[in-house]
Amino acid sequence: MKTWLITGCSSGLGRQLAEAVAARGDRLVATARWTDSLNSLCERYPETVRSMSLDVTRAGDAAKAVALAESAFGGLDVLVNNAGFGLIGAVEEGESEEYRPMFEVNLFGLIETTRAALPALRQRAGARIVNLSSGAGISGSAGFGFYNASKFAVEGLSEALAQELRPLGVQVIIVEPGPFRTEFLGRSMLTAARQIDAYAETVPARRRYRETNNGRQAGDPAKAVAVMLQAVDAEHPPLHLPIGPRAHALAEQKLVSFRADIAAWRGISIAIDFDTPGEAA
Repeated sequence: MKTWLITGCSSGLGRQLAEAVAARGDRLVATARWTDSLNSLCERYPETVRSMSLDVTRAGDAAKAVALAESAFGGLDVLVNNAGFGLIGAVEEGESEEYRPMFEVNLFGLIETTRAALPALRQRAGARIVNLSSGAGISGSAGFGFYNASKFAVEGLSEALAQELRPLGVQVIIVEPGPFRTEFLGRSMLTAARQIDAYAETVPARRRYRETNNGRQAGDPAKAVAVMLQAVDAEHPPLHLPIGPRAHALAEQKLVSFRADIAAWRGISIAIDFDTPGEAA
């Protein structure tokens, strides 16, 4: 039995994962900003599930959730940083009051929750940290720049964290989902209020995508969660875990483009050392 702490359990992949964790008999601290949506889960699994209100942007909440895991279940094995939301709009269109709160949740809230959990996780052999990134954390796209930036930051932080924790026996998994039929394109996606005509050829396509695909995404969240559970249980889990054909396509396209740029400019960009070894300016 593992003990899990999952943020953002009210809906989407967080809720699906919480249901799956509880159903297989693991212990769980399920969190959300408002806990009414978690009452039924606690009622079905009174011995193994606890819930509490956790706003990842509010100082002290994460530490209280970790303390609950330790007091109720004796420790913590798996932290899942799932809470987050998106923002559509060109970089010039976005206002600070629109994009800064997203960074507070997607990045800084994840950092603070992770920092609060690390002392407990380091006490458990085989502990795992699962950070929810996105296909948007693999490759940037017009109209998604702010969301891309928040998830790219999660990727970089997670890669560094993985190197720091590997000698301590704690593994990091970056989950990079493609489109799944959750409420992400609904209540979890905001749109910049300002629209600038100069970006008419690029950004409106992202806005239309939200309007036409919400509730019609091809990905089955239950199947995504099954992959996540398998990765958490693996002796050697992947650091990067794209889930779904769209996420894999983005990763493959990014690798091709990246390699092409490197190859095309290698001869010029690599020849930058001093001509004489040890020479300094």
